[in-house]
Amino acid sequence: MSSNPTERILIIAIEQNISFLLEQVLRSAGYEVVTTREPDSAEKLVNTTSPALLILSENLDDGKDLAHARHLRDRFPTIPLLLLVSQDNPDLLKSALRIGITDTLCLPLHPEDILTVVQSCLTQFHKWKDWENLAAKQISINLQRQVDEMERLSRLSRAIHASHDLNSSFKVIIDGAVDLTGAEEATLLLVDEQTDELYMVAGSNFEEEFVRAFRVPIKDSLPGRVILTGKPLLLNQATATQLKTSYLVYSVLYVPLQLNGRVSGVLGVDNRHNREPFGEHQLAHLSTLADHTAIVIENAQRYTSLSLQLSKQERILAGLQDGVIVIDETGHIILVNEVAKRAFGLEESDMTGKPALEVFTQADMQELIKTPNTASNQSIEINVEDGRMFNGMLAAIPGIGWAISINDITTLKRLDRIKSEFVGTVSHDLRSPLTSILGYVELIDRVGPVNDTQREFIQRVQASVNNISALVDDLLNLGRIEAGVDTRKELIHLGPILNLSATYYAGRAVDKDIDLSIETPEKFPPLYGNPIQIRQIIDNLLDNAIKYTPAGGKVQLHGFFEQDQIILEISDSGMGIPAADLPNIFDKFYRASNIPVDIGGTGLGLAIVKSVVEAHEGRIWVDSAPDRGSKFTIVLPIAQE
Repeated sequence: MSSNPTERILIIAIEQNISFLLEQVLRSAGYEVVTTREPDSAEKLVNTTSPALLILSENLDDGKDLAHARHLRDRFPTIPLLLLVSQDNPDLLKSALRIGITDTLCLPLHPEDILTVVQSCLTQFHKWKDWENLAAKQISINLQRQVDEMERLSRLSRAIHASHDLNSSFKVIIDGAVDLTGAEEATLLLVDEQTDELYMVAGSNFEEEFVRAFRVPIKDSLPGRVILTGKPLLLNQATATQLKTSYLVYSVLYVPLQLNGRVSGVLGVDNRHNREPFGEHQLAHLSTLADHTAIVIENAQRYTSLSLQLSKQERILAGLQDGVIVIDETGHIILVNEVAKRAFGLEESDMTGKPALEVFTQADMQELIKTPNTASNQSIEINVEDGRMFNGMLAAIPGIGWAISINDITTLKRLDRIKSEFVGTVSHDLRSPLTSILGYVELIDRVGPVNDTQREFIQRVQASVNNISALVDDLLNLGRIEAGVDTRKELIHLGPILNLSATYYAGRAVDKDIDLSIETPEKFPPLYGNPIQIRQIIDNLLDNAIKYTPAGGKVQLHGFFEQDQIILEISDSGMGIPAADLPNIFDKFYRASNIPVDIGGTGLGLAIVKSVVEAHEGRIWVDSAPDRGSKFTIVLPIAQE
């Protein structure tokens, strides 16, 4: 009887008598039997009944046609297949063996032979199943071990990169090396480029003093060979050998700490007492750990370098006498040094990432932050609540944003006010004597004849008095503007004022062979201002443009408006202004260093222009370079209802 009488057997027999005989013998032996006379339906029955054995009997044309057997063998390779043949044909048996038939039965059939062959096939089937289960179990164990190792590597990687302390990371690395490889000891060696040696920064299962003192030359040592070749080194010995490691070992494994083609150190494990050798499995794990170690060291070196740079920058910024504010392109703060914090009374220690407009509430400062000009530096005077005054200079930093330098000019402004008051007083007192001098000089030729030399001297005196009078007028005019005298303003239209100025200076431009062009819209929005002072702005800028442009050059007045601003641009193709002079060009009595001595001027024209523009709540700046001309840009607010 079968050891497992409940096993199911599928009989595929075309001849009914053979099918009946097999069924009776097998059922009497305790097997469960399923039969079919249609070979084509056998595949469906196998899927639905899950038999432990297939018995196939069909009409074989001279024992050469094994089509059904081949098909069943291909579809169900793990189920034993017993083939019934009508005669003992060697060629047929060879063909059956080639396609994987488990065994054969030859007619006539005897119950004992049937049961013996069936039990043999089932025994072979059970052995195959046991082996298959064992193999699957072993595969499952191996897969689980690999998954566990991957999880350990993952946890180890997170622990390595999570620590901000390099020594803590080194401790995790060497402990992980011992755990992953099953080694007794682990070492982490780094290159000392000054001495051309390797020194130990961390060791597992070593005395601390040994770790601190351990050094080996790169040239004549096993870990040094790894540094020089950039390749791992694996040695297993039958007896403990020193192997140029400074201590006896049975087996040792070293892998390089390599990143971007540069080897910075060696990670190694060894067995000093245990004779268990290292293999490719340990090499793979240690190499993976070495990759993480190289990244940690590289990041630590970069962090240290960056920290040193930041510390140096912080010391530089702290030592500056000027305030420094850096904002990004979105208007958020990157840096504010201590001088700037004190200037604006900021108490918060770290303002990085905050919107600059929320931190700096002064109107002048907000105006500077809101409207940066990418073409040039901008300067603005900033008044704070305690009466101090600062000069704010905004400059673009490509790829970063903007830098604002803050300089305390409170004392300078006080001195400038005292100077202006003194100049105003002196200028006012000079008007009467100058008028008298000019009057008496004009009367000289009326009281008697004068010769040509005397007449030339009289003309020079008249020219000098006229120049001094013009200077006095400019000084008094500037004084009135700065003092807020004649602040009467009204709604004016800029078009007629521009036309008057253009008509007045057109003749001078023609005399000097300069192309003067005016480009303005037909109608400007109304402007709230003083028409005389606005005319002064245009006249002074056109006068300078024509004065400093050589014959054959061009002067252009371009006016337009956008949103709530009127913008005037007066450009020329003249001598330009050196970069060193640009920050001071609007100061009183300042003249650019490249102006020829034969071109006269008081140095007050641009100071008057700037004062008028600021009195009208506008802004002015200049773009210029030597031999490339200058362009003055004025922005004035459109009158609001």
